[in-house]
Amino acid sequence: MDIAQSPKAYQKYNSFVGIRHAVANIQDVLSRVREVRSSLDQHDLSQYQQEVVLKACDEILGQETSAPEPRFTLHDYVAQEILSQEPRHLPRYLFYRYRYEMYPKRKVLDDFPPSLQVEVSSICNYRCVFCYQTDQKLTDPQNGHMGLMSLDLFKKVIDQAQGHCENVTLASRGEPLMNRNFKEMLAYTRDKFVAFKINTNAWFLDAEKSHAILEAGVDTLVFSVDAATEPLYSQLRVNGNLERVLKNIDGFQEIRAKPYPNSRIITRASGVKVSDDQQLDEMENLWGAMVDQVAFVAYNPWENTYQQPINDISDPCSDLWRRTFVWFDGTVNPCDVDYRSTLAVGNVKEADLESIWNGQGYSALRESHLAKARSGLFPCNRCTLV
Repeated sequence: MDIAQSPKAYQKYNSFVGIRHAVANIQDVLSRVREVRSSLDQHDLSQYQQEVVLKACDEILGQETSAPEPRFTLHDYVAQEILSQEPRHLPRYLFYRYRYEMYPKRKVLDDFPPSLQVEVSSICNYRCVFCYQTDQKLTDPQNGHMGLMSLDLFKKVIDQAQGHCENVTLASRGEPLMNRNFKEMLAYTRDKFVAFKINTNAWFLDAEKSHAILEAGVDTLVFSVDAATEPLYSQLRVNGNLERVLKNIDGFQEIRAKPYPNSRIITRASGVKVSDDQQLDEMENLWGAMVDQVAFVAYNPWENTYQQPINDISDPCSDLWRRTFVWFDGTVNPCDVDYRSTLAVGNVKEADLESIWNGQGYSALRESHLAKARSGLFPCNRCTLV
């Protein structure tokens, strides 16, 4: 199968090429934002958090006329997330979302990354055609990239993130549900974040894990599915089985509907758009009754960045101001496009996340990108992400 060519520059912060979901009532959303703005002093926020949330509210409401362009506006799916939040948590959500979207655009560096991706497993049972897992240099156990995060290390990372970062995602190079401590890990995150997310291929999504996800109050659960028919599904998600995944996701939905009718979780069936054979209508017809959202994201050549030709993109990578990645062994990496960790900036076993985020390695990367010198950095010079 020929994979579609990647775009000239890949906008990672909003990479959807199609998303369908129930349309949020924008007046309800704006009403909630006004309520937040008028009651900031009633929430347990630091002075800095209050200032950021006030900026977010004013830009959304059109009351901040001096803000530089582009200003903070609400994508449809973000509006839906706002309505899913408990009112008492909405200021924390806006604090996260504003920093996540606007700081990278304005090159504002916060003390702690707005978003954190935690890799509880770099191992995966799939070999999707567009994924890192097709690179044998990654999956060969002798190269040290494969493993499962320990529960103790996970707790250490979560402890450092709590109170500083609201968006924590269990995802990266592998399948998170393969970690034998998955249930205990989720239990440890309960009530600590307002934008906690899991990406999964749903192969291991049994009843026990479904209950663990719902009991922990996970905010967003993304099922990586890519197609709605066979043989296309198995051609893209090699080693996968559409029938099994359908059964598991349907089972999750049944559990969610009965024991957890008040769950605020948002579920999404999402695929990487790599072929004209993938149709959003077909995705919606199959998955629409089981999930809240159906989407495709743009393809980026993740499967082997290191062999891509050098390009002439000079704009800085937004992820240097948006998020950081913690691998299963504690390695901190600035991105997952560099899945072999050639740009690793530290290890949480040796230093805390805040000091790594603000440390010499990260600073040097940001300075090079700001100076439009990413052409001298490998593999940044072969990456299209901006």
